[in-house]
Formats: sequence, structure tokens, C-alpha cells
Amino acid sequence: MRVLLVEDERTIVAYVKRGLEEQGYAVDVAYDGREALEWLDAAPFDLVVLDVMLPELNGLEVCRELRARGFRMPVLMLTARDTVDDRVNGLDSGADDYLVKPFAIRELLARLRALARRSADAPKTTVLQVADLTLDTATRRVRRAGKLIELTAKEYAVLECLMRAPGRVLTRTMIAEQVWNYDSFNQSNVVDVYIRNLRRKIDDPFPVKLIHTVRGAGYRLSAEEEHDEPA
Repeated sequence: MRVLLVEDERTIVAYVKRGLEEQGYAVDVAYDGREALEWLDAAPFDLVVLDVMLPELNGLEVCRELRARGFRMPVLMLTARDTVDDRVNGLDSGADDYLVKPFAIRELLARLRALARRSADAPKTTVLQVADLTLDTATRRVRRAGKLIELTAKEYAVLECLMRAPGRVLTRTMIAEQVWNYDSFNQSNVVDVYIRNLRRKIDDPFPVKLIHTVRGAGYRLSAEEEHDEPA
């Protein structure tokens, strides 16, 4: 299970990250609100542990924004304040639970298990869809206008990364971090190569183009007509 930990106090990050990883969670860390939203745009997460007091954007703003963008994963909010108003503000912003600092790692883990069970009980679909393009994460089958499209494992991974963030710009680095081991990834044109391969299979045979290049930024998957720059 993948968790995004959003916390600017590095001692707390080390404590929580170690406790989660010891229980088998995969943990990514954001140290401010804007970085948290970048992570959420770039990768799928099962749970978010979100501190209220953050640089750039505070936790309440981050939570409201991620809900506005359609993210539905459970959010556990951390705070040093324990008034009724604080709890209400946190829950009203879209958080699912609220934990006051200081806390024991055992309680944090118990809260996350409860949120995960609640999330597992909710109806889910394994199919991602943008316009007439579908990707089934259970069967790993990709179709465009009902036609089955054969992709390599890496092409599939790049496409899934784009389809989990429809309409959003993903940088080459964001895509590379999700598809390749970041330590072994060098800043070559490997992402561009795979994007070209995907365009050849997914866009070229169809009148509506879905994969768009955003100058100086990266790539976006969208059904909206755009004037693309060369990949």
C-alpha cells in the first residue's frame, strides 16, 4: 500500500516513515503543500498522511485542492492543535480522520488500517478512461474506440501514469520517477521515445489526438484539441 506523507518536520518524517515502512507500506515524502500536489498529480496513492501546518500551502488548502481535483483516497490529517474548531475545519476540508500530535506510531497505524478498510469497502472500478481510450488496471488491457492496442510493459506504465492524471501536465521527471528506477534514470530522451511510441499506437490511427506536448513542461493526456509542440 502506497502512502504520501506530507510533513515539514524532518524528525517526525523520519519517525513516521520508519514506522510505516516496517509495516510494509511504501512511503513517499513531500515537505510542503505544493510538493504534495505535485506528487499527487504524478503518482497513485492509497492513503495520505497530511500535516496541517505546512510551508507554501497549508494542509487544509492541500486537502481542499486534492478533493477538488477528484482524488478520493483517504486522508489522515495531523495537527498540534486539538480544539473542536480545528477538528471541524480539518474534516470540512475533506479529511477522513484527524490525529493530534504527539501521537504513538501504533495509533497512527491503527487509524490508517481503519481508513484502508473503509476505502476497500467502497465500490471501485479498475478501468481508467479518457475519451474513447480505456485502460483496465486489472487485466492490463488498453483499448481505443473498442480496438485492443498492444503495448510493451514500459509503454503501458507510461500510459497509466498519464491516465491517472488526465488533463494535468506531467514533467518528464515525474513520469520517469514512476516508470523507471529513479536512481538509474538519466536525463536522456527515454521518456520522449516512449511518448512517440504511444502516439504511434494510440493517436496516429485516430482523428482525435489525446497525448499533447506542453512546451517547456512535459506531457498532458486530454481529449481537448491543442496545438502541440514536437515531442
